[in-house]
Amino acid sequence: MEIFLIRLLQFMLAISILVLLHEGGHFFFAKLFGVKVDKFYLFFDPSIGKWKGSLFKWKPKNSDTTYGVGWLPLGGYCKIAGMIDESMDTEQMKQPVQKWEFRAKPAWQRLLIMIGGVLVNFLLALFIYSMVLFHWGDSYVSVKDMTMGMKFNSEAKALGFQDGDILVGTDQGEFTKFDADLYRDLADAKRCDIIRDGKAMSINMPGDLSLLDMLKNQPTFVTPLLPAEIDSVMPGGPAEKIGMKKGDKIVALNGTAIDSWSAFTNERGRLADVLSAAKTAADSTKVRTVSLAFTHKDTGKTDTVSTVLTPDLTLQVGMTSLLTYYKETKLEYGFFESFPAGIKYGVKVLSGYVGDLKYVFTAEGAKSLGGFGAIGSLFPAEWDWMMFWRMTAFLSIILAFMNILPIPALDGGHVLFLIWEMVTGKAPGEKFMIRAEYIGIGILMLLMIVANLNDILRWIGVM
Repeated sequence: MEIFLIRLLQFMLAISILVLLHEGGHFFFAKLFGVKVDKFYLFFDPSIGKWKGSLFKWKPKNSDTTYGVGWLPLGGYCKIAGMIDESMDTEQMKQPVQKWEFRAKPAWQRLLIMIGGVLVNFLLALFIYSMVLFHWGDSYVSVKDMTMGMKFNSEAKALGFQDGDILVGTDQGEFTKFDADLYRDLADAKRCDIIRDGKAMSINMPGDLSLLDMLKNQPTFVTPLLPAEIDSVMPGGPAEKIGMKKGDKIVALNGTAIDSWSAFTNERGRLADVLSAAKTAADSTKVRTVSLAFTHKDTGKTDTVSTVLTPDLTLQVGMTSLLTYYKETKLEYGFFESFPAGIKYGVKVLSGYVGDLKYVFTAEGAKSLGGFGAIGSLFPAEWDWMMFWRMTAFLSIILAFMNILPIPALDGGHVLFLIWEMVTGKAPGEKFMIRAEYIGIGILMLLMIVANLNDILRWIGVM
């Protein structure tokens, strides 16, 4: 419950910041061009009976704008006078045009008002990334330093990879970090350069691998090869009961050879599939009772013992990590150095996200869509300011890109119609705009339902 609350608080804080600044972008340009803003709200405030739906509202003296907080935390809005938006206030549109209304302004001013939110979100993301690099720098283990090589799944081995191969790069460029960009390069590569047994060589690649399959398949396409070496032993757990100590190495589970933590995790996954079919406590205990072979660090002797794993199939040990074996690369940035580095990083994140969108239009991609639960789970289980700000910047980029899509009811839909007006000299009719708004809201609601339904199905174990 504590982890859930920490993630919820981080999610709510991040979304609140992003929504306020996004709507603030619209607000800024509206005020700049003398357009009246009726309401500026964090969260939505649909009325329930006589209750108007506001948790808090305030209208400053001599101001046209009511500021408030609604009860439905699905975003926020800036209600601009003389504009057809999600509020669907058609009564106002029936009145004569006033000089302080959105519809009375030139198309170029209306365009800037509409892109104001997206512009703020994108610039905010670049600023946050810059400040993260300035304050914390950038730390990672370089792929070229991973001298124990990689662990590959069967699909990768069919292409010619072998466990222990050291990845160097592809025709797309040299690898730096082991992250999503490495997978993207492998997916698009025609050639992958590796070092095998001290010799440089290349593997021909198809150039059209599915990034989604590479990441979703278990085991994944490639992971760093880390020996299944014990980093710590928790008191009272299965590992302590059989005499395991720090530095000992797991070599087999139920007779299957274990050469890495990824291999151990894969075997645990097989056990989890069997455990899910257990109908009684006795069946569960039988599945959790395993034969474990491990080598003692002190003596080099290998023992094979029987032990009962915990209900979640763990030995209650700490696993070694990349930093156990490899030196960390640490980059630090001065204040002015951080801006070009942050901009470069943000643009790279955006291009990767846009490139990955093609998978959304596949059956597996639709299943991978996530709602509020999936987004919230991306935040760390402990409050970590660096990770919080990185996630906030990432969400800001997503919010900017999604809002600029040419879908009615989104900023991009309004921008599309404004560009049409600027090119043709004719604005779309009011009835057309109202129908388009309804269609856009319907599309957004459908996507939201699908994404959050996926979260529920994953939570109950159906997906």
